Amino acid sequence: MLMEQQRQQIVAYGLRMIRSGLTTGSGGNLSILSAEDNLIAISPSGMDYSAVTVADIVIVDRAGQTVEGERRPSSELGFHLALYAARKDINAIVHTHSVYATTLACLHWELPPVHYLVAFSGDKVPLAPYATFGSEELADNIIASIGSYNAVLLANHGLVAVGKDLKSSFNVAEEIELVARIYYQAKSLGQPVLVDAEEMVRVTEKFGSYGQQD
Repeated sequence: MLMEQQRQQIVAYGLRMIRSGLTTGSGGNLSILSAEDNLIAISPSGMDYSAVTVADIVIVDRAGQTVEGERRPSSELGFHLALYAARKDINAIVHTHSVYATTLACLHWELPPVHYLVAFSGDKVPLAPYATFGSEELADNIIASIGSYNAVLLANHGLVAVGKDLKSSFNVAEEIELVARIYYQAKSLGQPVLVDAEEMVRVTEKFGSYGQQD
């Protein structure tokens, strides 16, 4: 079985997405790139995460052709392929329909630095214009909007988080959902005071050495 370890991770993190409230049912998707093999493991289309097994994870090449697996790959395969092609630092992608991030996306708001934890993305979380799910236009909008950030809001849709591995991408999705909730609640009470640009530069630099380093 190709990419068995990566398949196991996708099954595990799919369940974590549900348990963490980052999506419901079969919403969203996850993938991991094996750069040395030029293969991508991706969650199947339209399957409830509680029912997904290792055998259900689909292996595709960089052109999106199925190499191993009986299921259809995620309907959002196109933007996963586009992100891996555009950014050499991305090895895993998590797409969620998390409530607060999606609320901001439905308002067509970027997420500004209302809290220093927005640095999991960068100095903000940009917004990609709306396009139909699974479309080439959506993939193009994501690439044009994400730049060097680790997260991007999809207008009227959800959130995409990227990272060096699936753990990193999932952490970005979780932390950005927290900041989105804080921003929503602060906006409900008044006008939030943002962290200034100089401080965000300092925080981003500190994040480079934060936690247990390899």
